[in-house]
Amino acid sequence: MSQEEKQHAEDDFEGGLDAEAVEQEPQEASSGSVSDKHANDEEEKGQELPSQAAAVHQRLRKDGQKELARDSMALLWSAIAAGISMSFSMVARGLMHAQLPDTGAGFMIECLGYTIGFIVVILARQQLFTENTVTAVLPVMSHPTLANFGALGRLWGVVLFGNMVGAALSAATFLYMPMFDPATHDAFITLGEHLMDKSPLEMFSSAILAGWMIATLVWLIPAADQAKVWIILIITYVMAIGGFAHIVVGASEMFYMVFSGNADWSDFLLRFALPTLAGNVVGGTFIFSLISHAQIRGDLEAQKECKQGLIQRHHMSKKPKDAQNLHKRDRSS
Repeated sequence: MSQEEKQHAEDDFEGGLDAEAVEQEPQEASSGSVSDKHANDEEEKGQELPSQAAAVHQRLRKDGQKELARDSMALLWSAIAAGISMSFSMVARGLMHAQLPDTGAGFMIECLGYTIGFIVVILARQQLFTENTVTAVLPVMSHPTLANFGALGRLWGVVLFGNMVGAALSAATFLYMPMFDPATHDAFITLGEHLMDKSPLEMFSSAILAGWMIATLVWLIPAADQAKVWIILIITYVMAIGGFAHIVVGASEMFYMVFSGNADWSDFLLRFALPTLAGNVVGGTFIFSLISHAQIRGDLEAQKECKQGLIQRHHMSKKPKDAQNLHKRDRSS
């Protein structure tokens, strides 16, 4: 098999025959319907993906390739919109916190508000940093070139910056515009104080789990079909109950704390931003994405062997008729 054919198989996870194998001779093109059906069956069988995991991997990887190729300004504006949209989680949870009693049942209902921002961002296809720890990473894992790493760094930098800008704009708007009553403002402060109760190590540890759960969410969405909202709601609701740190949702709360004078920039950077960012990347990229990519490597190798075997069998079936007749005469003599 040529290097180009192997590259095609690795890129698209397709086990079809190569151009030479599917090329038909004039006399074969005029053969009967039975042979045509057999050829079509062989081609259809060859085009099958090696596993369902490989199919999901391929879809997410192609989405990641599109994101890596997008213009930086388009990414930035989409990321700013995502940062603003994610602040809906703080708003919804804060409004519920202000109205519900401080009980276990009240907390469980309040956590539903945390899911709103994720539902909006994911269904609107806005650029969320933790989502790109999976989709944009898979193409780089498939082809770890310097150019791909550079494209990934550009994407991460632009999206993270845009998410932070959107979160900061939202927090400033909620604080300085007369939108909420004092009870709701106190609820926003309470959410921020609860987040700051964690030490940097605790923040990092909980962020690993949050990154892993968001990566799982991204992996499940292609197969969710009409149940996307339920998948998003269930996973992010568990994140809210567990208090797992997320870099964008937490940024809205921490910006509000800083702008209101209840925290300083060192708290934002050292206690929240850096540990949470590192944890989300570790959970989403170095744990989930690596494992998800590793599981399809065996499928890919098996598929390559299958493809090569199909080509060899095809070539054997295309021996010149003269050679076959000569072989028969030799045997008869």
